[in-house]
Amino acid sequence: MLSDRLCQEADFMGHNKKGFTLIELLIAITILAIIVALSADTFRVVLKQAGQEAGIVSTQIDNLIGLNMLSDDIEHAGYGLPESFKSAISYSEATTSPASTYNSAPSNVPKAFSIGNNTGYNGSDYLVIRSTMVGTNNACTKWTYITNEQKPVPKSWGATNKDLNNGNRVIVIKPAKDIYSKNELIVDSDGNFFTSFSSTAFPADFSPQNPSERYIIYGVDANTDLRMPFNRADYYINRPTSGMPSRCAPNTGILYKTTINQSGGGSNYLQVFDCVADMQVIFGLDNNEDGVLDTYSDDITSLSAVNIKKRVKEVRVYILTHEGNKDNDYTYPSGTITIGEFDKGHDFNLTSTIGSGWQNYKWKQRILVLKPKDL
Repeated sequence: MLSDRLCQEADFMGHNKKGFTLIELLIAITILAIIVALSADTFRVVLKQAGQEAGIVSTQIDNLIGLNMLSDDIEHAGYGLPESFKSAISYSEATTSPASTYNSAPSNVPKAFSIGNNTGYNGSDYLVIRSTMVGTNNACTKWTYITNEQKPVPKSWGATNKDLNNGNRVIVIKPAKDIYSKNELIVDSDGNFFTSFSSTAFPADFSPQNPSERYIIYGVDANTDLRMPFNRADYYINRPTSGMPSRCAPNTGILYKTTINQSGGGSNYLQVFDCVADMQVIFGLDNNEDGVLDTYSDDITSLSAVNIKKRVKEVRVYILTHEGNKDNDYTYPSGTITIGEFDKGHDFNLTSTIGSGWQNYKWKQRILVLKPKDL
């Protein structure tokens, strides 16, 4: 009896065991597939956004370095420039186009700024900055002075990062005594407008002759004889025939800084920005020379070197570029951007200039507002 009952219970329990039906399995697999698909799509979006952010951050770092370089050069425009020559000189500047278009040579007093208004790539501006400091060598950021009492030994600062080295090519300026005189470039008896620096026996022709006089000695080049009594940097946009970064929008270029070689007048090229569509430069002027900025102009070619020094109070630079890579899921809201202010500069047409896909880039206008310190 007992054994029969146990068998019956076992048989009953066995018949009540239930598994998943085929339909239930299909439903579960379908739900799992949907979850996996949604997760994968989300993951792709996250990866894409991370890539875009990484590209933007990388671009911003590069741009920051370039902005600092451009800002520093503009702020020191005119540093060490003469306003007159002790005697007539002849000097040379750039030998290749387009740089040679903006020469002050062979005998004109050098201008702190020269501008090619809308003469560059995509109608951008071409900016020339003259200053002893815009070079890329060790000597160009150093200076000292010499007095009649201390000649032939110039002032030593006692620090290797400040003192000129023997053999550095230098110019010598006799500073203006008052508002009626000018900074004068010293020229020796042979007509040379530069000399080699010596910490112990500075040349007599480049030393003050009168008591209480002090001449300023500016480093220009480390060891190359000078073709011009200053250094020069040109900023402009160009699109190279090869080597353009693939992430850049069509018909954008590279903003270059080129320094003119003292040895032969050629150019040394340094990439400042990638993916640049336009650059416009506007000058804030004090035309009546009362110390107050009263107007803005995008063309100062008619101003003399002296007038540039007296009247340029502010320099504004507008750079149109884009952040990150092309993003087909992004749409820029407008086909035209005004580059500049104060009714200066121009309207940049993205549709016609950049062409197909212009709207898939995050366009940004960067604005520098700078006050030259050495004018």
